[in-house]
Amino acid sequence: MRQLFLALALLAGNSLFAQDGYVFKEGLASGPCHQYGRTALFTDQLAYALSEGQLQAPGNGSNSFDGEKWQSVSAGEDGTFSGKALTNGYLYVTYNSPKAQTAILNISGHQMVYVNGVPHAGDMYRYGWMFTPVQLKQGVNEFYIRTLRGWGRQGLRAKLTFPKQAVYISVADSTLPFIVKGKDNSGLWGAVVVINTTGRALKGLEIKATIQGKTLTTTLPDIAPLATRKVGFMMDATAVGSDHNSLALALSSQHKVIDNKEIALKTVSAGEHYSSTFVSGIDGSVQYYAVSPQLNPGGKAPALFLSVHGAEVQAINQANAYKYKDWGVLAAPTNRRPRGFNWEDWGRLDALEVLNIATQDFKPDPERIYLTGHSMGGHGTWILGATFPGKWAAIAPCSGYPTLMGYGSADGLIPDSPKNNTEAILLRASNPSNTFKLVNNYKAGGVYILHGDSDRVVSVDYARQMKKILADFHPDFSYYEYPGGEHWYGDTCVDWGPLFSYFKWHTIPADSSVKVVDFTTASTAISSKYHWVQVLQQQHALEYSRVQLRRTGNTISGTTANVAVLALDLNDFAGDIVLDGQTIKYAGGEKTLYLEHGAGWRIGKAPAETDKGIVRNGTLKEAFNHRMVFVYGTAGTVEENAWSLNKARYDAETWYYRGNGAVDIVADKDFKAGDYADRGVIIYGNATTNKAYALLMKNSPVQMSRGKITVGDKLYTGDALAGYFMYPRMDSKVAAVAVIGGTGLKGMRAAEANQYFAGGSGFPDYMIFSAELLKGVETEVKTAGFYDNEWKLSAKDEIIN
Repeated sequence: MRQLFLALALLAGNSLFAQDGYVFKEGLASGPCHQYGRTALFTDQLAYALSEGQLQAPGNGSNSFDGEKWQSVSAGEDGTFSGKALTNGYLYVTYNSPKAQTAILNISGHQMVYVNGVPHAGDMYRYGWMFTPVQLKQGVNEFYIRTLRGWGRQGLRAKLTFPKQAVYISVADSTLPFIVKGKDNSGLWGAVVVINTTGRALKGLEIKATIQGKTLTTTLPDIAPLATRKVGFMMDATAVGSDHNSLALALSSQHKVIDNKEIALKTVSAGEHYSSTFVSGIDGSVQYYAVSPQLNPGGKAPALFLSVHGAEVQAINQANAYKYKDWGVLAAPTNRRPRGFNWEDWGRLDALEVLNIATQDFKPDPERIYLTGHSMGGHGTWILGATFPGKWAAIAPCSGYPTLMGYGSADGLIPDSPKNNTEAILLRASNPSNTFKLVNNYKAGGVYILHGDSDRVVSVDYARQMKKILADFHPDFSYYEYPGGEHWYGDTCVDWGPLFSYFKWHTIPADSSVKVVDFTTASTAISSKYHWVQVLQQQHALEYSRVQLRRTGNTISGTTANVAVLALDLNDFAGDIVLDGQTIKYAGGEKTLYLEHGAGWRIGKAPAETDKGIVRNGTLKEAFNHRMVFVYGTAGTVEENAWSLNKARYDAETWYYRGNGAVDIVADKDFKAGDYADRGVIIYGNATTNKAYALLMKNSPVQMSRGKITVGDKLYTGDALAGYFMYPRMDSKVAAVAVIGGTGLKGMRAAEANQYFAGGSGFPDYMIFSAELLKGVETEVKTAGFYDNEWKLSAKDEIIN
């Protein structure tokens, strides 16, 4: 009888629930059938079946994947699905809609969901803030919800609601500043989510923000159909006088108010911890950082402490953990979310943005800039410290792990060491995340390692490992295990007196006083400079480049590895430069000396701005910078065009939720390169289906159109091929273009996974694969690799299967 009820519930959508809201209570679990992580390789049997058009509605006991069976599962009284049956699989639920209509889907605790075959982003943080407009058809609507690992402990909830307003504000996920008395509060930025449940793009919406009678109006960017977008707005808080203030928001279209919301604002006195907002150069979204102000500033330039938080920790809580320091100010960036990007990729860029803002605002002593963090922030300290030597007088990782891969955060299919050429290329794309290969960079400053000896979350073995590594070469590091300390043993596990005393002893040396250089980088566009030495180009992109030099009197001598062009900032130097055993006579006179490495070393010039170098050095992910815009195709078939818009929207949803971000979504027919100058562009589709392709990708050595892909003189044909590849915008000195698509619907659906947003994941300049890769067949990566410095194919830097 129960099985009959379950079957009827799945088919009929369980009409026992009220029509204004529906909580999913019954479903089917597939069993394990996918594995995603921080790698370009993944497996997903259900996604493969969907791409091939072979996915059939399951029933209780019907065959799933890899010998598994679909089995019925029920949610608890609070609507939570849980249990081992859901781990690394899919939960199948249905809703029987009496009519075609738009609903808001709210799921928490999932990677993503297919709604009638259309992908939508997941709430991997389990915050419950993901409100996704979905188009329901009359009759049975199918939802395949991709589950996370560790299901039995966390669980998943899913529901549908039917909004009374077509467009409205959601304040559940707001980004707002603190109002600090005595500061200039005239032009503050905030952000809220606007939800568009209509089938048309919204243009010209406005938000009026009013605080204590002061009103500012902000015109909002376009919001795509059936989409959520986090939008920034300005506010004037100069009239604030009390501790209790509210912000009134009015959303209007053509001067007609369509929604109102009111939000309480946090007001603090000068000298208290606070949050400050800014507009990010990464994507134009509103972000925030937190501050622990200097205690009793005396007019002398303060020290600056950059503190990076752990997983699930808000930046303001990170700042609150520190007592005020009389000799410095502390700034805590967000990593774009409490988990965000693990301080890799856009988390790394967020940290640099906040460092730059804090340097401008607080004008610290440039010799006294320090880096610290806890847990995931301990990893952030290790990776930022290794990536940017010379920026920090000293670093202090607390309860941290050195690498994602070593800690188990990679969750991917590629091991630390590759077992074939495909894995070697993909691991190479992740080289900037490998702190062990950058470890010599720690010699640039002091290192203080703090870890509780009873930590069961991040084992103290990681600290002991780094202690052993540093002991082999580092002349100035300190190590302390806190007796009985667990992962969090109170504020002292970050605000530790001896740690800040250690900081006080250290300063960043002037370039002229640095006589020995030992610098390693994996990408010149990420990190290129250490004091007076800069690697401008690599011989092979994303392999490790190392420069070891010693300056004595009128001689600079040393060795290099994987360096094509080197720049030396030389003041009052003339003499011999001995590189790799070759002597170059330098008469002086130039502030910067450029050295090129061909058959040997010679005095040369800076690389062309259009070449690979310190601004653009490749990898797919580089295109997702510089206020990227997503361009979907309208020149294909109805099905291809629908895929393109759905995929662009899916990526925008994922970027919003994973990184607190916002993206412009534009149709190819509306895209004009001049309107988006110097911005990264993501093209969805191929040359046949997307009109923007010809504008931006005509010179690329990788070409994709309906039915075929060419990579130089190699030709791949069929409708089940997918591609991720990038190329520089030739009309820009900074931006790049990426293509996400396929040769047909099968290939396009195979390209739907967007783990390129996972922090630390590695994607080369180009990667062509077939849908069979989704079944775990690595050889279905047809080719992948890195361009040379002139953005041409390089036989030495690619794999062909």
